Amino acid sequence: MKKTILIIEDYDKSLRLFKLIIDSMGHRVLTAMDSEEGLRIAREERPDLILMDIQMPRMDGIEALKLLKADTRTEAIPVIALTSYVMKGDRERLLAEGFTHYIPKPIDKNSFIEDIKRVLEKYQRGNNDKSG
Repeated sequence: MKKTILIIEDYDKSLRLFKLIIDSMGHRVLTAMDSEEGLRIAREERPDLILMDIQMPRMDGIEALKLLKADTRTEAIPVIALTSYVMKGDRERLLAEGFTHYIPKPIDKNSFIEDIKRVLEKYQRGNNDKSG
C-alpha cells in the first residue's frame, strides 16, 4: 500500500538518495531541507512516516521532534532518526528522546528499505498500539 513519507534532511545529496530509494519502493515522498519547513509540511500533509536528520541548522531534529509530539495533528506520526551520531549510547539516547527508530548514516540501502517497511507495518494509520 502506498504511503506518504516526509524526509527532513539538510544535506542535498543524502536527501536525493533517500528520496530515490523511497520512490523506488512506490511511496509518495515529501521533502524538506530544514526543520521549520518539515514541521510545516508535517502539519499540512500528515504523512505516514517522517525520516528526520538530527544535525540541522537553526533547529535540530530533537527539538523538531518535541514540537511534532506536542502537536495533536502530528503527535502519532512515527519519526525515524537519520543520523551520523553512531557513538556508543547515541541510539539509546535518541530512542529515549522519542524517536520511533534509528538509522545510522551512511545508510545500507537494503537495511534502510527493511527498516522503513518494518516501521510502516508497525505503525499503520489507525493502529492504536504504538508501543514496543
